[in-house]
Formats: sequence, C-alpha cells, structure tokens
Amino acid sequence: MARVVVVNFMSLDGVIQSPLSADEDPADGFVAGGWVPPYGDDAMASFMSEATTTAAGMLLGRRSYEIFTAAWSGADQSDPAVAAMNRMPKYVVTRSPDLPLSWGNSRRVDGTADVARLKGEVEGDLVVFGSGELLGALAEHDLVDEYRLLLFPVVLGAGKRMFGDRSPLTHLTLTATTTTSTGVVLLTYTRP
Repeated sequence: MARVVVVNFMSLDGVIQSPLSADEDPADGFVAGGWVPPYGDDAMASFMSEATTTAAGMLLGRRSYEIFTAAWSGADQSDPAVAAMNRMPKYVVTRSPDLPLSWGNSRRVDGTADVARLKGEVEGDLVVFGSGELLGALAEHDLVDEYRLLLFPVVLGAGKRMFGDRSPLTHLTLTATTTTSTGVVLLTYTRP
C-alpha cells in the first residue's frame, strides 16, 4: 500500500510559492520568488535526492506538473534524482480535461477519490512536491501520511501557504530533524 508523502520547501510563515526562481509562480503578484537557492547545501540536496530517488511515483497538481515538466523533462539525466523523476509514474490531479500530459509516464487522476484508490494499488511512496491546492484537498480528506518539510529561515510576508483555512486539525509525530549548515531545518512528521 502506498503512502502519500508531502515534500516541500516552506518559509517560516508557511509560504511554499515560487521557491526556486522568481518566474516559477508569480501568481497574485508574488515577487519574492527564488528564496531557496541561497540556502542550498549538501544536506539539503541529499534530503531532496533521497525523497525523489526512493519514491514509487509523484502526485502533482496541474500547476506544479506544468512547472516540473518545463524544468525537469529535458534536464540532464546524469543526476539520479532527475533520472528518477523522468522514469517514475506521474499522477496529475487536475480538473482540466485538456491538460496535455506530455511528460513521459504521466497519467490523469480525477480527484481525491482516485488518490485514495491509488494508495491501495501502488507500492511505495507517492511524493507530492509543491501542489498547494492539491495539498489542501489531500489534508481535508485525510490522505497525507507523512510531511517532509524543509523549513527556511526567511519570512516572506505574502504568498501561497501550505496550510490554509481548509486544513483540519491533525496531530503529527516528529520522527526526524536535522539542521543544515545554512540554518534550514529538515523535519519529518508522520501520522501517529
């Protein structure tokens, strides 16, 4: 049985929007994009690589799928994490029937009921990167098994947040924590 594992970059004030570059997701006038790269180090790279290379598949919302397709489908395959992303199944939760699924091994998923069914069919972890709107729906329907959060020492003040008003009361257990050389805290929380 699969587990849904959320892996996300997050600011101290909970923002997950446009972490890697200014033009990644400028929706709603967000101008603070690209806040992750100054904090990169080997520990952070290893954390992300392990989450990616050990996953059975990716579970993505439409916008994150489009961003990832543009960034990673043609990227250098010599990086094990990039090769894993291109090789693994990509399950795209979208209400857009005309979304082109051009990235190899991609398949459309129709909402949280299909995600619940997938959890029973797939062996291993289904990782969720970004995908703020999808995260809200997954949390609301109690489908997230683990959160692996990279908490950055930065306050952005505005932007899409990981946990919104729809998030239900959820108790989690801290199972691992590491602090990188740049002050990023790598946190793993699981369902009790």
